[in-house]
Amino acid sequence: MKTVIIIRHAKSNWDNILHSDFERQLNDRGHQDAPIMAERLVDRKITIDAFISSPAKRAFTTAAYFAEAYHVKESSIIKVPELYHAPASVFYHVISKLDDALKSIALFAHNPGITEFVNDLTNTLIDDMPTCAMFAVKANVTHWKLFEGADKEFLFFDYPKKGQ
Repeated sequence: MKTVIIIRHAKSNWDNILHSDFERQLNDRGHQDAPIMAERLVDRKITIDAFISSPAKRAFTTAAYFAEAYHVKESSIIKVPELYHAPASVFYHVISKLDDALKSIALFAHNPGITEFVNDLTNTLIDDMPTCAMFAVKANVTHWKLFEGADKEFLFFDYPKKGQ
């Protein structure tokens, strides 16, 4: 069994026009939402074997909040440059290359590709992955290379404003 939790980066700051899109940081709401959502994931009693993130500042910072909630060092987060503004096909490619010893992963990335990817996974469709949203599925496979073609079971969809 393989479990994937897909997480869109938390709300980012658009105030500094000198920063490139890649360097955009989280805004105050992003810094507030990320640890709350990380705790919601911990409360679900889901073990995470690897945290995998786009290296863009807003995605990696979000991943760092989740890693901290799981008592995992930030240096253990796996940066995958291909996840920066990736289409669904890249998500599948990244997943297919994972070590089969990993049973559950958290994947941090960006829209619009992240919404495209989660809508390709199951019959549970969403209009848009809000910032810091989590979408989780599991597949009854032992090898990550089989994940794309496997039937996937929807586990949950959660986002910051859902808890308000």
